[in-house]
Amino acid sequence: MGVTPFSAEDRAYMQRALELAAHACDGDGEVPVGAVLVLDGKVVGEGWNRNITLNDPSAHAEICALREAGQRLANHRLPGATLFVTLEPCAMCAMALVHARVARVVYGASDPKTGAAGSVFDTLTSERHNHRVEVRGGLLAEESAALLRAFFRDRRNSQ
Repeated sequence: MGVTPFSAEDRAYMQRALELAAHACDGDGEVPVGAVLVLDGKVVGEGWNRNITLNDPSAHAEICALREAGQRLANHRLPGATLFVTLEPCAMCAMALVHARVARVVYGASDPKTGAAGSVFDTLTSERHNHRVEVRGGLLAEESAALLRAFFRDRRNSQ
């Protein structure tokens, strides 16, 4: 029994996350990561990395999307929601997703250095937490990774 393929809707939401990631890089000079939070078939939050722009170490794409959704829905809990993010969440973002009770995370590129959705840590699925998040990785992974590679290559070349 294999893993169910990603749906057309999954691909569309991840494509939007890629657009936000490109904006982070091109518009704000931030590391290109974008996130889209969906609940009941509607986008309730979007975010892109803004930690440099906002002088806020917690302003990762996932956190920005969670904050927007929380404000929009007037709730800090987001049960049933799915987060689409171009890069595997870090430990900080993973714990925020657990606390928000997000149901599912779909990510693009894996993060072999700090990934907390299975690459380095298994924060989202840990049995130590009172909530576990379903995790699916690899959706538009090459596109996500290409954005990141280009960003860091350009950054190295400009120094």
